[in-house]
Amino acid sequence: MARAPKVPPAELPPEERYKKAKEICFDLLAARPRTQEELRQTLHRKGFDEETCETLLGKLDRAGLVNDEEFAQLWVKSRHANQGLSRTALVAELRRKGVDGEVAAQAAEEVDRESEEQMARELVRKRLGSLGNVDEQTALRRLLGFLARKGYPQGLAYTVIREELRAYGAESTLLDDAVID
Repeated sequence: MARAPKVPPAELPPEERYKKAKEICFDLLAARPRTQEELRQTLHRKGFDEETCETLLGKLDRAGLVNDEEFAQLWVKSRHANQGLSRTALVAELRRKGVDGEVAAQAAEEVDRESEEQMARELVRKRLGSLGNVDEQTALRRLLGFLARKGYPQGLAYTVIREELRAYGAESTLLDDAVID
């Protein structure tokens, strides 16, 4: 059965264009929550005009279907718990998704210093088992790089790695003499 050719959104009557944009947004929102900017970018990429996008996004916002503050809070909880990301990394991810910087920073404040440190410890403990066959310098480099990619500050990473290596059985580490900021 032959499909009808796709008509570019700009060529559709305004009511049809709006309906098609709404379907796209609902499909995206059914998969997972989205930011307004994510929806806006998708609609622009698919050829929808600015007026259609802003009208639809305004209605979705007023209906409570798109809320960047709620999205940021859910994102922070999920990504910190499941990916082990630090506050810094979480804010950066939210900014890339189009969340306002203040909103992103406020959401990331839900991750306090203690839970951030605890998550870093858990990540290091999980990694230590796989580093049994490498020398200490290689293990340190890998662990520091791993935590850095997750957004952890260098001082926290040094402290956590040094303490976890001691708990793991190392009598001393190359980090014992490191100056930590």
